[in-house]
Amino acid sequence: MSTTKSDANRLEGDTPAQRLLTLLEVISEKDQFFTLQGMVEETGMPKPTLHRMLQQLENSGMLQREADGRHYSRGGRLRRLAENLLLNDTVRGARHAILTSLVEDIGESCNITALSGGEILYLDRVETPAPLRFYLHPGSRVPVHCSASGKLFLAQMASAQRRRLLADMPLKQFTHNTLIDHQALEQEIETVKQQGYAFDDEEFLPGLLCIAVLASNPTSVSNIGVAMQAPIMRVNREQALSHLPALRRAADAIAAICQEGVPAASSA
Repeated sequence: MSTTKSDANRLEGDTPAQRLLTLLEVISEKDQFFTLQGMVEETGMPKPTLHRMLQQLENSGMLQREADGRHYSRGGRLRRLAENLLLNDTVRGARHAILTSLVEDIGESCNITALSGGEILYLDRVETPAPLRFYLHPGSRVPVHCSASGKLFLAQMASAQRRRLLADMPLKQFTHNTLIDHQALEQEIETVKQQGYAFDDEEFLPGLLCIAVLASNPTSVSNIGVAMQAPIMRVNREQALSHLPALRRAADAIAAICQEGVPAASSA
């Protein structure tokens, strides 16, 4: 790979700490493992300098070395940092207002989700006032393969990236409906791509139906999902589909505040 001037300037900074932060920004854009040599070619930085920086990040838990000893990936500390930023960012109040309005509109529990490794992280949730409900608090996690939001996030990925992610995790069976065959899951993902929404039809918890859409991101893939969950004795698939317009309005409002930092609860 040829190195352009802009590539070489990517890690410039007045202090070593600033250059480390810039390196983390470059790493955060990656959707696959990377090597020292690959980063040298991408950034134009001297190999000894970059090796020292990667070692510092590895020692701090921000990065981790893969089993082959050559490839790096994001470490647990960096993932926790990203999750905490999502859970506690400055637009959380505005997002929560949109979610509350959505629940008042459709009458069922709704949540905002993000992809974290091979799991779906609940960033926020508002419960229905109905007496029969499934309680899942913010910070809860659901495996990506049996989540409506998870299928949407998987559908955005290139097939090679999706295979790498799923290869590192077992497709655990939670109910009789859980998709544990890779080919069946791929077929479901193709359907999700065409539809623009996804179901969890009793795939994680018996008796629980979920439908989800993504909050759009015009500059990149989305990492924000908006979902409704309801017991199947109260909402079937056809009834869930009738709530798609309200879910999409909420997702558009959340996308707007995430992109602009301007509260948009009234548009939900």
